[in-house]
Amino acid sequence: MTRSAERLGAGRYIESAAAPTSTVTSVHELRTHDGAKVAGVLRTVPGARTVVAIMHPRQDLTHHVLVPELLERGYAVWTQGTRSPNNDIALVHEQALLDVAAGQVFLRDQDFDHVVTLGHSGGGTLFAFYHQQAGAPSGQRLATTPAGRRIDLTGAEMPMPDGAIFMAPHPGQGALLLRLIDPSVLVESDPLSVDPALNPFDPANGFAKPPHSSTYSPEFVESYRAAQRRRIERIDEVAREHVAAASQARRRFAKSADPVDQRTALAPRILTVYRTDADLRFTDLSLSPNERPYGSLFSRRADLTNYGLVGFGRFTTADAWLSTWSALSTNADFVRCAPGVTVPSIFVELTGDQACFPEDATRMVEALGSTDKSHTSVPGTHFGGPITEGAPTGASLAAAEIGAWLAGRFG
Repeated sequence: MTRSAERLGAGRYIESAAAPTSTVTSVHELRTHDGAKVAGVLRTVPGARTVVAIMHPRQDLTHHVLVPELLERGYAVWTQGTRSPNNDIALVHEQALLDVAAGQVFLRDQDFDHVVTLGHSGGGTLFAFYHQQAGAPSGQRLATTPAGRRIDLTGAEMPMPDGAIFMAPHPGQGALLLRLIDPSVLVESDPLSVDPALNPFDPANGFAKPPHSSTYSPEFVESYRAAQRRRIERIDEVAREHVAAASQARRRFAKSADPVDQRTALAPRILTVYRTDADLRFTDLSLSPNERPYGSLFSRRADLTNYGLVGFGRFTTADAWLSTWSALSTNADFVRCAPGVTVPSIFVELTGDQACFPEDATRMVEALGSTDKSHTSVPGTHFGGPITEGAPTGASLAAAEIGAWLAGRFG
């Protein structure tokens, strides 16, 4: 094993090609339907008639690896953040749809013939959710978040894109966390508390350090996954208690005008969710087999990063937990939203993906509502890295497939 493979976080960042020298770049600040401000970067090249919009609910994709690849093929690229990029403590997906809508309105006002969305990783579910809600009659769109917060999707302008590209989309942040969360946590306030019977990193349960694959028994896998769901249910219950307490304080303040009630309503109730890098498939490569390397999205040593600061859903408000991270409460679930994707679509699966496994890809493609949909696979890891050292990157291979599809559909 090379030293680079041993580093925590190895393989997450991919070198990208250079953008064409003819690229023209402009930065734009947009106002959403509910008055928030979001920013985006438009890059275009001479003759571009189709623009590809790239977004993620919580990451800044200004320098996404596909940007120069698409520009080189003659397409304009719009990269945009949501209202709180790189900080998902208060990420409410229903609000993020208003951010997406602001970008789509802006692009419709530009001189392009076609607007196509491109969702990579969590951006896939964000755009599937947007397509679903944009395609619904305004009166049938969501009016509240899972926490009961009012959201005005009914009055928002939500243009429907002309096409949809999905590259290595995972099934949604809630669905992803359901498979990642460590169910051996006994006490939510104690990051070191462990139920030995459910510890995924105990050799007694089948764990093996890299480069050796672990071997978990079918009985352990079944118990583990059931316990993961129970932990999500427990955190959901706490989140709903926090939401109810804040709601009660708001009602009290409406009657009393007492500053104490107002402060109680405003006080953030932050959930700290420990140990969320523990999908059994990270260390047992016989589960959902594909060409992925040993390890998680964050490192080759999930047994270590699972205990660290970095991880999905680590700090979150109750509203954001229910909207984004709870598989049992979120509206942002790829398979549930996919029937609303009715425009021409392409789904690019990466054969070494550590977040979208083969059975996930099959379910997601089957769920897409489009009658014109393509499903292709290329060698690569989730973030677009190569399968083996020296091989072409998954991003470059995906770009070739995407470029050919765009040319065939939109010229």
